[in-house]
Amino acid sequence: MKILRKPEWLKIKHGGGENYKQVKHLVEANNLHTICSSGKCPNIGECWSKGTATLMILGDICTRSCKFCATKTGKPMPPDVNEPLKLARTVQILKLKHVVITSVDRDDLPDFGADHWAKTIIECKKMNPDTKVEVLVPDFQGKTHLLDVLINAEPHIISHNVETMRRLTPKVRSKADYDTSLHVLKYFSQSGLLTKSGFMVGLGESHEEILITINDLFNAGCRILTIGQYLQPTLGHLPVIEYIHPDSFEYYRSYALQLGFSQAESAPLVRSSYMAEQSFNDMNSKNL
Repeated sequence: MKILRKPEWLKIKHGGGENYKQVKHLVEANNLHTICSSGKCPNIGECWSKGTATLMILGDICTRSCKFCATKTGKPMPPDVNEPLKLARTVQILKLKHVVITSVDRDDLPDFGADHWAKTIIECKKMNPDTKVEVLVPDFQGKTHLLDVLINAEPHIISHNVETMRRLTPKVRSKADYDTSLHVLKYFSQSGLLTKSGFMVGLGESHEEILITINDLFNAGCRILTIGQYLQPTLGHLPVIEYIHPDSFEYYRSYALQLGFSQAESAPLVRSSYMAEQSFNDMNSKNL
């Protein structure tokens, strides 16, 4: 298959400086992981240079093998019982006002990591009472008693990504199901938590499928949406079918806002946690 050349609008800035070095040092010194590096995020330079990072708990080895994701897959190590405290301290040292926490899928654990997740959220909030805690969580196979564990920890924003369209889900995601993800999001939103989701484009979806997905997420109770361009992390992953023009991203952003989303970030380099603090602040300023 012919490999598409990246257009000009996908040129990435490489960051550096003292903030970048501090984030890198703290992550390594505390044996923490970030989706920024594990997932080969194109925004790592920009975000780390601003002193922000998306921290990843429960190790860096996933039990699933989604065809779009660069995170390692295999048999993970047991969870680090000290990780919640180490993560909370890192957030404190970085003086973050908004932190995004995510994790690999841990289908190997009896509770899929739900208890470890709750301890992390609670510890982070206790040590950083002025910090907004946003979490990007797996589907926990849709089991509501495990979703309740997350809900009871009371993160400020809870996010779960559908990643792609219903038709493409079996091809793109491993063990995940489109309707299970919608169920998870609806359950979270009905609990009263501010709920967020996102997906990629450029995998062969149609314009109509994108609009349907936006509507599905809104009907599931999501009020924050992210849409970004899929970028092939390695030759072993799914190829990019199309690079979507920035004008199309702006159309989808406007459509989502007109539908009723409180906030929508839609641009080629948007990722789930990219500019999360600014997005949250922008949304709150609209409601003042």
